[in-house]
Amino acid sequence: MDATTQEQQLNEIKNNLAAVKQRIVDTCQRIGRDPASVRLLPVTKTVPVERLRLAYAAGCLEMGENKIQEAREKSEAMSDLDIKWAVIGHLQTNKAKYLARFANEFQALDSLKVAAELDKRLQNEGRAIDVYVQVNSSGEESKFGLPPDAVRDFVKELPNYSSLRIKGLMTLAIFSSDHDRVRECFIKMRDIQAMLRQEAPAGLSFDELSMGMSGDYELAIEEGATVVRVGQAIFGKRPLPDSHYWPGLG
Repeated sequence: MDATTQEQQLNEIKNNLAAVKQRIVDTCQRIGRDPASVRLLPVTKTVPVERLRLAYAAGCLEMGENKIQEAREKSEAMSDLDIKWAVIGHLQTNKAKYLARFANEFQALDSLKVAAELDKRLQNEGRAIDVYVQVNSSGEESKFGLPPDAVRDFVKELPNYSSLRIKGLMTLAIFSSDHDRVRECFIKMRDIQAMLRQEAPAGLSFDELSMGMSGDYELAIEEGATVVRVGQAIFGKRPLPDSHYWPGLG
């Protein structure tokens, strides 16, 4: 990439980032929320390392990856930068050892087998990470995440895994142009959060709600999201449709 192209791409990312942040501020102000209560997590799947270095220069100090292998490779390629990595996609038990080595956050816990293996691997590494419980708020069979009615019992088991710092819940809303259907998913998550704040075992926090992506993050903020996962609005369209990366979309 020559210097001119590099500067153009850096400016493009800066402008996109500023636009997303402004929309977050505008949404929060409209509904009376503090914009500082919403964290923007840039989603970097399919974005090449060269471009991610520009994103870091533009102010992206956290990056979220859907696939563990891609996350691992990028974290190694950019180990000279102080980036906090979040894995936001489904994790197979046999890949927990990789996540334990580099990730700061895991947003897709929906299995006690994974919880046990990840906890064991983290203890071996002498680390602990922030973890979100994934809930299938849309009820689509193709999506990962716990059914809403299974969350209470699942959460009761989590104090057994001391390296997992439980911070909140994550979901993928239904992929639909019908805002009411999308909003229903977010409202359901807010209700589950309220229940867990009352009933969850001591030591677990459910203050965080990770929900909302490029197409619906403003709706998510309106319904209480504290983390929004935005990729295409920052980095541009991906080469493949969302359904390739997120089961149940498309």
